[in-house]
Amino acid sequence: MRKFFFTALLFLICCTGVFAAKIPVEVQEYIYQRFPSADIRFDGVIILPDNTIYLPLYPALFSDINKLKIKETYPENQDLRQKPDVIIFNNDFVLLKVLTDGEGHRTVLHMVTPPLQVRTGLLPQDMLVPSGLIIPENIKGIIGNLKIDTKREDMIRIENKDSYEEFLSESEPDVPQSLINQLKNKILFVTTNYSKNIQVVEPARAVPSYSLAQKSIPIDVKAVNNGKFLLVTTYDRPFVDVISVADSRFIKQINLTSNPEEILIDEVNEKAYITSPLASTIFVIDLSSMSLVQKIKVNGYCENLRLYGDKLLYVDKLKNEIWVIELNKGYELVDVGQFPNVSDIVFTNNKLYISSRTKSRIAVIDYSTLGLINEFTTVNKPIAMLLQDKTLYVLGAQNNVIQKIDTSNENVFDTIELGTEGFSSGFNRIEGTNLAVVTDLKNNKYSIIDLTKGKLLKTYSVNVPIKDVIITNKVELFD
Repeated sequence: MRKFFFTALLFLICCTGVFAAKIPVEVQEYIYQRFPSADIRFDGVIILPDNTIYLPLYPALFSDINKLKIKETYPENQDLRQKPDVIIFNNDFVLLKVLTDGEGHRTVLHMVTPPLQVRTGLLPQDMLVPSGLIIPENIKGIIGNLKIDTKREDMIRIENKDSYEEFLSESEPDVPQSLINQLKNKILFVTTNYSKNIQVVEPARAVPSYSLAQKSIPIDVKAVNNGKFLLVTTYDRPFVDVISVADSRFIKQINLTSNPEEILIDEVNEKAYITSPLASTIFVIDLSSMSLVQKIKVNGYCENLRLYGDKLLYVDKLKNEIWVIELNKGYELVDVGQFPNVSDIVFTNNKLYISSRTKSRIAVIDYSTLGLINEFTTVNKPIAMLLQDKTLYVLGAQNNVIQKIDTSNENVFDTIELGTEGFSSGFNRIEGTNLAVVTDLKNNKYSIIDLTKGKLLKTYSVNVPIKDVIITNKVELFD
């Protein structure tokens, strides 16, 4: 057994100034006490359950207080539950309600004599504001250097009729397909190897509704914050792009020091781990602030990133060597060993299940001793595995079949025939559910698997050459 500690840099990147300012904790608590399901976004925008929107104004200097309370409102003498147009707290923090004027434009309350806290406050400088927001002239100073899109020039939505995608012009008519209940109120984001654009597809529809224009061909796309945002990595660009789904806009670009590739989401701890194989680095993004907070220097060309509890696993592609990062042990690095053509890794019951695509076998490793305790033949060309309770699901690309293995004894007890007659290319869990989506690269199909019941629910066709399919909640914002 070989264990190493990182010898390279592990650092925190601190946020300063209003640019990445967070809503003060006491203000957050005040809001959640009255609206437990309110959404306080990473950029400071506050969205109440009925879609009432408040914009925060940060004072130049907070007043010292013993207990937070409302100092003043417009109209007067209202509580937050009454949703006044302006709220001024006794620490001089201000909330401005987004209103709609007589012509349908978004704005905030026009006050003949704005109070000092409003005139001298400042909006967060990386805030996503509603398109076309109009700020009254006598408080224009609150904008600072914030860019407010007045002509929707940041929109990246492309309608099908305006698209020049060859595969769209050659696609067959939209054939009706029955919608299963599990996909109601969901939306699909489909990437291809032929286009820079992300295709947006309604469930059970074959033709994309529209697409999201990108600056380069996407490498990986992940949905976060219940589907409100997409994180996107693209070829030859050292950035992670953040897209607001509801209004189809780039809202932030997270700068990295080297080109990123895979994105792994840790929903529990609100983090995203992002690989940069050429730099032997894993970047850590704080999803609550959408900012880079760490970078971890690792050994080798890191790919196939996986997270199981406090263990972050990856494969060094150049050496076919598996490493485990012990997140709760000072980022201790454990060398598991070399295995041929690793396609996926699963960790459960202190054991590692390692699939080899070319050998069509699975090795079982005791993590305490790093010794081999079992090895067996599995489906042809296993490309991905998912764990649900004690059942290990193994997807075989060549025969379009999913094998079910009992991890308590490593016995195969059932299979799921996909019947797509193509070539399976991906097997990913749909976040927040016990469902998974299997993509077929050859026949442009995706299948929905119920991991709890262990069965195929439905297979759908799309008129787009599929690389990957991301399924998430359909969202509405600023509507």
